[in-house]
Amino acid sequence: MNRRPSLLATAALGAATALLLTGCGGGDGDSTGNDKIAGADTGSETSASPSASASTAADRPKVELPSDLTYTFDWPKTGDENKDAVLSDSEQSIKAVDLAIANQDALDKAYLFYYEGEAAANTQTFIEAYVEAKARTTGAYRFYDSVVNVSDSDSASLVYCEDQGKAYDMYLETKKVDKTAVTKNSYVLYNTQLHKNTDGVWVIEKLLSQRGSTKCQP
Repeated sequence: MNRRPSLLATAALGAATALLLTGCGGGDGDSTGNDKIAGADTGSETSASPSASASTAADRPKVELPSDLTYTFDWPKTGDENKDAVLSDSEQSIKAVDLAIANQDALDKAYLFYYEGEAAANTQTFIEAYVEAKARTTGAYRFYDSVVNVSDSDSASLVYCEDQGKAYDMYLETKKVDKTAVTKNSYVLYNTQLHKNTDGVWVIEKLLSQRGSTKCQP
């Protein structure tokens, strides 16, 4: 998942077209595609993010990130066990990719626990760009306006927005942080397709994104 149109995102352009996962702001280029994704309309309600206990008791990997990386998930609990499990596992899947980047390991076990097939392959390509550039993510991410749908016992979708305005790339050798101005492209709309595997974990199969979506603008 490429969360910003930076040097690293350009290097991972093949993955970025279908999968977007780190970075911040960017230029003012027009977004493409139709941002009227079904099910994406939500109200202003926010609450604490769902806890990991909402998911089943599979042995999930421990995700410990650098202290300069912070996340806010304004994803209210739904009261539905399956939907809240989707939200909980999706939180961990997002953090697990940043962990792989911090570890400089494109085959890090934590993110591969939550991604399969096309999504896993594209995520690997994205992480490899950071490894090659000797860089990682830093700053603060916020996720909001989540809409989760469970179509049957083991198939679901999640639409949500991401605010990348305070998230950046940091080059490891110099510790230089590549800060960019906040623009409309700092806000990204995501649409993920998930399924529940035999361990009861909601894993991501496909992930589409639209930078600069009008649905995610403040």
